[in-house]
Formats: sequence, structure tokens, C-alpha cells
Amino acid sequence: MQQKILLVDDREDNLLSLETILEVDNYAFTKCSSGRQALKILLKEFDFALILMDVKMPTLNGFETAALIYEREKLKHIPIIFITANNYGEENIFKGYRSGAVDYIYKPINPELLRAKVSVFVELYEKTRQLTLQEQKLIAINKNLEDEIRERKISELKIRELNEELMQNISHLEAANQELDRFAFMASHDLQEPLRKIRMFSDLVYSRHSSVLNENGKEHLQKIQKSAGRMQTLIQDILTFSRISVIKEPFSSVNLSTLFEELRQDMKDSFVEKNAELHIDNDLPEVRVNPRLMLLLFNNLVSNALKYSRKDVPPVIRVSAEVSNTKSRKISSPSEKYCRIFVEDNGIGFDQQYVDHIFGMFKRLHHHTEYEGTGIGLTLCKKIAEVHNGTITARSKVNKGSTFIVSLPVGSSFAPLEVNTAN
Repeated sequence: MQQKILLVDDREDNLLSLETILEVDNYAFTKCSSGRQALKILLKEFDFALILMDVKMPTLNGFETAALIYEREKLKHIPIIFITANNYGEENIFKGYRSGAVDYIYKPINPELLRAKVSVFVELYEKTRQLTLQEQKLIAINKNLEDEIRERKISELKIRELNEELMQNISHLEAANQELDRFAFMASHDLQEPLRKIRMFSDLVYSRHSSVLNENGKEHLQKIQKSAGRMQTLIQDILTFSRISVIKEPFSSVNLSTLFEELRQDMKDSFVEKNAELHIDNDLPEVRVNPRLMLLLFNNLVSNALKYSRKDVPPVIRVSAEVSNTKSRKISSPSEKYCRIFVEDNGIGFDQQYVDHIFGMFKRLHHHTEYEGTGIGLTLCKKIAEVHNGTITARSKVNKGSTFIVSLPVGSSFAPLEVNTAN
């Protein structure tokens, strides 16, 4: 950057002499022939690195001009070197310093001395300017930091308030859920007694008085029995669902192959009735689970596969598993591994757009007259998976079958939760 120097002298030859001596150093010069003219220039421009000013000038001398220059705050940073042919004595020299002078150059001018002094002050001006710019940057940075810290404190305060509100809401929800679970448990339990009487007396009426009933009466009585049976199944499912949140039981390591073999034996009659096949991979891993809950989950999935099989197509169910760092389609922590268990069937399937719908409470894609059920089974599966810190989802195509995917944590990184079952 070319530095600007203001030359002030009432004689044109002196101005020319100064410019000639200094022009080799590539400065930019502004020349004026009086103190008043210098003041007018400095009203518009204040980016001079140095002022070289003659002391003896008409109207306003150098000392008076310097005093007026330094009255303006924006000009106080510009150093002034007085050029004089006279030695005014110490008193006048001090007067010049009090006016703002930083040095004197005496005539006749020594070119080398002038260039050396100008070079020093110009360099000092440049360093001061850089320091000033740096200071301004630091001030701006500090202001931004202060603003950021202030905004962060406000955000942290808001986050704390929101967290407190969230914790209160969670506590209220947990309390409400517990109340609902207790209500469901008690209501379902109390409903069983009158339902048992309905079934018992309807069976008694049918067995003792069927001979005196006409066909219409027998049909009505059978409908009562069938509806009572469906109601009892629904109550049992609700009881099972509510018990998960009432009774606690620890986890244990379970080999999935052993679990599915146990399931095969429990459902042997159903497989024979449906002429179904269950293929279980030999290398299924171990997981830490509640065995009874997990048996219930896979029992529901396999039962569904049998229930929703295609007509004249024997059900084929395949069970496989893989261990990876993914929990369904969501990426988990790299240090946490998940076992994904696949239960695949060749049944009627469903439209994939209903995948979230089927896990809702009492949600069904078919009327109970087509396929028996209460609409709680898959909801129960979802809750059991969540109790195990896992997930369940499905892939399906109409008339192509369905694959249910249960993701469960495995390995030492999984801290087992307390889970809930009932006898």
C-alpha cells in the first residue's frame, strides 16, 4: 500500500525539494502552501502516514497549525515533523512538542537523514494502522463471542426449562400409563367372571334344552357362545398386554434356535392341521431376553403366518437371523450390535403402505369373520420388542407373503432392562 505524506510549506521550491528527496521511496504526496490549506485538506482526508510542515509560515505558523490539527480526534494519530531553518531555543522546541510534533528537521536538509526519519515514522504508522485494524477485528470477534455466549446461555436456560417440562410430562405420562395398565388389568380380570357364567349357562342351555329349540333358537344360542368365546380371547389378550407393565422379571441368555424348537413342539398340532413347515437356521445367535415374553412374541408371529396362509398353499415359515450395527432401518451406535431375526412366510401378505397400521392396538386389515383374532397380537409383539430395547417391522407383498423383522441388542454393550411378565 502506497503511504500518503502531507507536505506543508509556503514556498514552492521547498515543496519541490522535499518531494524530490522522498520520491525514490514511492510515497504519495499531497502539497499545500499554507496552514489553512492543510486544514481544509485534512477535513476530507485523514489517512496520511506523516505530515512534514514548515514552522515559519504567514497567517498560521507551523505550531498553530499543528495545535488546530490535533484538536480533531481523527487526526491525532498522524505524526508531524517540523522543518525549520532556525534554532528557536529549548522553550520553542518544547512548544513544538506540546503542539504535537514528534521530531524536527533543520535546514539545510540532509537528504539521507530526512529519508531515514520519514521511513521510521511511515513504518511506525503502518504498524500502528495494522495494530488498529487487528484491534478492531478482535473487538468484533469479542463482540460476536459475547453475543454467542449470551445466546448460548439463553438457549441453555430454555433447554433446561424444556427438559424440566419434559421430565414432568414424562412423569405424568408414566403415572397415567401405570394407571391405565392397572385399570386394564383389573377391568379384564373382573370381566372374566360374568363372561364365564355366560359361557357356562349358554353351554348348559344348549346341552339340556337343544331338543326343544328350533333351528333359529339353536343358531342364536351358538352365536352367543361364539361371541362369548371371542370376548374371552380378547380379555385374555388384554390381560397379557397389561401384565407386561405390572410384573418384573430379569433377562437371561437364550439361544434362539432352542427357543424356536420349543415353539415347534408347542405348536405341533397346528402345524399338522395346516400341513405347515417350519425351517429354522442352525446358527441362530444367543440374545439376552425374557424367555417367556420372547416365546410369546414369536408364537404370535408364527400363529399369524399359519392363520393368514393362502388357500390350497401349504404354509412354509422360515426363520433366520443376522448380527449387524443396524436396528431395522435406523443406524445405532457403532459399538452396539443388533440381532435381526427374520420370520418369513408365504401367506396372503398385505399392502406395504399398511405396515405401521398393523402394529396399532385393535388394528386389523381383515374383518374377524374372515380371520379370527382380536387385533392385539402384533401390538403385543411391538411392546415386547420395545421392552427389550428393540424394534419390530415388516416387509410384505399381497399374495407373496410377509417377512417380520425383530431387532434385539446383543453383546456386552447391551444393559438389559427390567421387563414385565405374569404367570
